[in-house]
Amino acid sequence: MDWNKATFSDKIFLRKVVDRNPLLPLLADKVNVKGYVAQRIGRECVIPTIWSGRQLSESVLRTIEYPFVLKASHGSGWNIFIRNEQEFDFSQIQEKCDLWLSKKYGLILGEWLYSQIEPQILVEPLVSDDCSLPLDYKIFVFHGIAAYIQVDTDRETEHKRCFFDRNWNRQEFGLKFPLETRAIKPPHSLSRMLAAAECLCEGIDFARVDFYEVGKKPLFGEMTFYPDSGGEKFFPASWDDEFGKLWK
Repeated sequence: MDWNKATFSDKIFLRKVVDRNPLLPLLADKVNVKGYVAQRIGRECVIPTIWSGRQLSESVLRTIEYPFVLKASHGSGWNIFIRNEQEFDFSQIQEKCDLWLSKKYGLILGEWLYSQIEPQILVEPLVSDDCSLPLDYKIFVFHGIAAYIQVDTDRETEHKRCFFDRNWNRQEFGLKFPLETRAIKPPHSLSRMLAAAECLCEGIDFARVDFYEVGKKPLFGEMTFYPDSGGEKFFPASWDDEFGKLWK
């Protein structure tokens, strides 16, 4: 494959095969990345960890104030949102968490770095001003420069997304999900998000860094190195080439 002519999706597939940067598993580990993030951009940008480990107990969860979320350290998209007592069913929670812990996520789509992460369950407060999922700001950083921001909306109902450049100019392309056409104001902390994303990606050729904004302050979500494992489709498709050009 000629790297300079490859699309963004092609380069994600190639990274899965050849890139064994030992820093990547640390940065994708939802539990252990927090120390790195706190050191680089400040502890105030880190969502607190309520509990982490492998032996989940009902007595521990019963002491946690609603709302909260359970996540798996070694995968993507594995979340359980508990907003109130009616949503608390420990048998279902444990069944799902045990399933996560038993799976070797990195082998499902050949995503090496996830196979290097110790499987754990992470419990965090649900960061939100109103118990709904906040807007998700996903920043694409190429060679230390934040180029585009993907904004995901209505993730629990009718998932949509749109893109802006770093100056918050709306873009005319989409990726996988229907285009969000409503007006979206820039986050109050946009400049801080961009600077933080670039700081976290220092020395890395490409990463996507996700943030939320609560109380006008940015909160780190996660770092992703194989967005959708390279399977998401741009529309129009020419943008797969345009993103690929940014990844030298």
